[in-house]
Amino acid sequence: MNENEKAPDMVPMTQVEFAQLGDGEVAYIKQLDLIVARKLFPALRAGAKGIDLYAVLGADGTPLALTDSRNAAIANAIENDLVPVSVH
Repeated sequence: MNENEKAPDMVPMTQVEFAQLGDGEVAYIKQLDLIVARKLFPALRAGAKGIDLYAVLGADGTPLALTDSRNAAIANAIENDLVPVSVH
């Protein structure tokens, strides 16, 4: 079978199924700039200028937590029984 052929028993995942992959198991850790952080966390105030921001995101992209250190974001994921994965 070449790379363009599908195995007969393979069914493509829907976008919803793909978004739910890892739900409740994986947390994505992503460094954010202030503009993106404010979109994900509307309660974020202007005082966050000049500090690093790290988001903890669910497998489907749901914002779970925001912190000012990567280690704190990883710790938050682990404390909530999630496997932290970095997103670049």
